[in-house]
Amino acid sequence: MNWNTVLLTVYVLIWPVLVTGTLTVIVRAFVKEWLAARREGRSII
Repeated sequence: MNWNTVLLTVYVLIWPVLVTGTLTVIVRAFVKEWLAARREGRSII
């Protein structure tokens, strides 16, 4: 196995990790804002 194969494999496999992390941050922020809006009795929009 050469370095090109290893680097390409790492590059391809890191994308799901980055996407999952980004999506997790966005969803957590949305849920936090949504719950705060519900507590205050206002619309999130």
